[in-house]
Amino acid sequence: MTANIAATTASPARTVPRGLVPASVVLGGTLLSLIGLTWDIQWHSDVGPDTFFTMPHLFLYAGSAISGLASLAVVLLTTANAKRDKTVDPMVGGRAVGVFGRTFEAPVGYLVSGIGAALFLVYGLWDQWWHGLYGFDAVIDSPPHIGLLLSISITMVGAVMIFAVARDERWGTYGVAGAAATLLAFSMVTVLGLRALPGGPVNTVNAGSAFFSVMILFMGAYVLKQRGGALAVGVVVAALQAVFWWFSPWATEVYADATGLPLRDYVDGIPALPNMIPMSLILVAVAVELLRGLPAWVPGAVGGLIITGLAPVQRILVYGSNFPAIERYVATVVAGVLLGALAGMLGRRFGHMLRHLAPAKEERHA
Repeated sequence: MTANIAATTASPARTVPRGLVPASVVLGGTLLSLIGLTWDIQWHSDVGPDTFFTMPHLFLYAGSAISGLASLAVVLLTTANAKRDKTVDPMVGGRAVGVFGRTFEAPVGYLVSGIGAALFLVYGLWDQWWHGLYGFDAVIDSPPHIGLLLSISITMVGAVMIFAVARDERWGTYGVAGAAATLLAFSMVTVLGLRALPGGPVNTVNAGSAFFSVMILFMGAYVLKQRGGALAVGVVVAALQAVFWWFSPWATEVYADATGLPLRDYVDGIPALPNMIPMSLILVAVAVELLRGLPAWVPGAVGGLIITGLAPVQRILVYGSNFPAIERYVATVVAGVLLGALAGMLGRRFGHMLRHLAPAKEERHA
């Protein structure tokens, strides 16, 4: 009798949603790479040159390796199921596509994240050769570093695609916001490569930051479709910015003490990567949400205006620097408005494309 009552009142066992585990591992790997990046940039700023084998570098490489191995595991399991004529679950990374003459069956999201991780390995070997040739790195935007940053960005795009497949599930919604925010924060470092371009009177880094920020916010808004998508991405970015604001200088000082290296005499304690992220992102996200009914280029242009217009104010508040020359300021704002308009249209298009990765309702419950 007691056993029957217990059996009746016992709650059913909860199962882990399909696709959640590998998707979380890939996202965790990208977050680990982002932690390594903010640590490495702060190290270059507060300590100086480094060698290949440092703790920040190990975080970067470990994060990419974790994402790559998770992607490879999903591809191999999907291929094995396809060879046995088993139904391939489209909720795990999207529909499978043939690779190398259908030798492999790879869910499209994990294919992209895996390709990024594989490219990272290639650029990692180049970076090791670079360190062996020159002994150390003094800058973040060396040629192999730019390749590494781009390859990790590809893995992060794959992570967004993986979660976009499950956008109608709660974990998929949270995952899209987290993956898009990670990509946005990471891209603020990638745009440093634009310093090599002849920008003339335009601050190319500020203009590039506006472009990527607006595009990724729009992408998040339209892949989730419901109101609040852009704001969700902006809030997660702000949370990462706040955590890294404390973590970057602290981890650098602790690691320098552990290795017996001194900090530079002029260290100001200001975190480098978090300060690259526009503090006006929440304003931009609100503008995207409020102006969502208009053509995408309109809120996009407003977002570009906000970011480039307030970028010098952010530097004044944080560093106490001077306001730029009015000609350079106006030229940068104009470029930000134009690039923001383009980013709004592209982000909207990318968001709609990501929505098509999700399987039809009858496929989800198959």
